[in-house]
Amino acid sequence: MNTKCLVTGGAGFIASHLVDKLIEKRYQVAIIDNLSTGRKENINPKADFYNLDIQNYEISEIFRKVKPDIVFHYAAQIDIRKSVENPIESAKTNILGSLNVLENCRNFGTKKIVFASTGGAIYGEADIVPTSEDYIPQPVSPYGIEKLIVEHYLNFYKREYNLDYLILRFANVYGPRQNSKGEAGVIAIFCDKLLAGEQPIINGDGSQTRDFVFVKDIIEANILGIEKDQNGIFNIGTAKEININDIFAKLAKLFDLEEKGIHGLGKMGEQKRSCLDFKKAKTGFGWQPEYDIDKGLKKTKEWFLNHKIIY
Repeated sequence: MNTKCLVTGGAGFIASHLVDKLIEKRYQVAIIDNLSTGRKENINPKADFYNLDIQNYEISEIFRKVKPDIVFHYAAQIDIRKSVENPIESAKTNILGSLNVLENCRNFGTKKIVFASTGGAIYGEADIVPTSEDYIPQPVSPYGIEKLIVEHYLNFYKREYNLDYLILRFANVYGPRQNSKGEAGVIAIFCDKLLAGEQPIINGDGSQTRDFVFVKDIIEANILGIEKDQNGIFNIGTAKEININDIFAKLAKLFDLEEKGIHGLGKMGEQKRSCLDFKKAKTGFGWQPEYDIDKGLKKTKEWFLNHKIIY
């Protein structure tokens, strides 16, 4: 294909899988990533790679050179706890960095931007679960607030500059390549600890629930969304809740270990429940999850067994 794609954060967990898929489907792909949490090992050699922070105004030179038709905006500070501890630094990346990307999309003729938003953090403590896109967002963390602000900016850029957008609000994504040190995914953290023979700590009482969606399902949503030329906001999740205690038990069983969950203090900004209704994506562009939690955890465990990473 002649379609040119630019993927911010393309060395990271989710976006590196997206780059692989885009290249497999013969899109032209360039990556911007400062490698703060992304890894060189994740970078597809067939993509053009630029080591740069999205806050840096020099990304305009990359846009000038690439002239992307589609930008997939994944670069972000995604650790909810870090956003609570240092909301100013988090906002610099997630709001000002995103505005820098949007301004360059406007200036260099990008046709569409696909934004990796959050369904896990944007709705807050919803009283309707699974939660649909119609629910008024009430985020309880700076991270969720930042994502919502960028969504509003996307609406502004569409209205004023006719920049099409596709917002994908992800549930809790897990799978191969997730960095337990930099991305704070509980499944990745548990896998690392169990492999190292260390005791994982469950935050709070472990009854908090999440909607865990496997990374390959996330990538399929991106591809279907652009190939069917969708616009607007779509939840990408499984509509199934599972609590953290049960996730720990499933992983301990997969690793043939008998560790019991040990509980620590709960974390500020952490929601009690989160689960997404994905009917709009199913109706709009035919997406639905293919991996249930047991199949996804098995694939994740296999990857961690074969990729013992030293950070």
